[in-house]
Amino acid sequence: MTTTEATMSWLLDADPAVRWQAERDLLGAEDAVWQATRARVAAEGFGAALLAAQDPDGRWAGGAHFPGGFFESDEAEQPGQPWTATSWSLNQLREWGVPAQALSDTAERLERNCRWEYDDMPFWGGEVDVCINAFTLANGAWLGADVSRLVRWFPEHRLDDGGWNCEAEEGDSVRSSFHSTLNALRGMLFYEQSTGDTSLQSTRHAGEEYLLRRQLVFRASTGELVDGFVTHFVYPSRYRYSALTALDYFRDASRTDGTAPDPRIEPAVGLVRAARQADGTWLQGPPLPGRTWFPVDVAEGDPSRWLTLIGTRVLDWAEGRSLPDA
Repeated sequence: MTTTEATMSWLLDADPAVRWQAERDLLGAEDAVWQATRARVAAEGFGAALLAAQDPDGRWAGGAHFPGGFFESDEAEQPGQPWTATSWSLNQLREWGVPAQALSDTAERLERNCRWEYDDMPFWGGEVDVCINAFTLANGAWLGADVSRLVRWFPEHRLDDGGWNCEAEEGDSVRSSFHSTLNALRGMLFYEQSTGDTSLQSTRHAGEEYLLRRQLVFRASTGELVDGFVTHFVYPSRYRYSALTALDYFRDASRTDGTAPDPRIEPAVGLVRAARQADGTWLQGPPLPGRTWFPVDVAEGDPSRWLTLIGTRVLDWAEGRSLPDA
């Protein structure tokens, strides 16, 4: 099954954050074409709206990982968490392709004005949570901040089985987590791509092996498919692991490292392939609960441009389809 002409037109008739990636990853457009679309992300649509929500001190929603005053509010008792604070906002802008220069002196303002909710630690030094540190490593590399502490942190905190777990710092687990490990890998890969520093490459490869030994979707203890989240495809995925987000990472890593797809990804590929609709789209899953700045995708059950973009490029890579000539 290939993407229909109607589905491709639908993808291109989208926010520039979606369109430039479809042009580059699905159509194989010339660099000048997709780069011109990418340049629009900071000036219109999702990117411009989120940039406009930034506080004068460089933060979003007055906090690092949670909005200011969150823990003293009724919202702290509700399911989920808000997705409006600084780390989440930076993640989205970076993933949408907003250029660092569009954020001006944000790195310096955050250095002065933003501290983590955990122990009031300095923003660019990270804290103790591996997912937060992975986001900060990538966002710092993107904005040119000093993230040298975090470069040292990831090898030092990798668990014996090869991955990472947010609960390990509290002594609650000695086993790696799918979610935490994938977030760590994504942060290290983006850091390497942005800076050219390969000092974390061996650590990254070891973490990849942790997931590949489980064929991306199976429990180490029983060999059974991981319940729930592995087949839960949703955009934005935030911190959540799924077969789709894992494969999108491995596609990116494979292209960076110049390697072929590892055969052990096939069970995850099968899950993504099975979720594809007859028209070549993927449907939005149940969104993660929590306050957002504004919607960036459709309601549950509707065809999702974001998931269709990601699912199509993952299957094109895994199944060896070449990009069309630009």
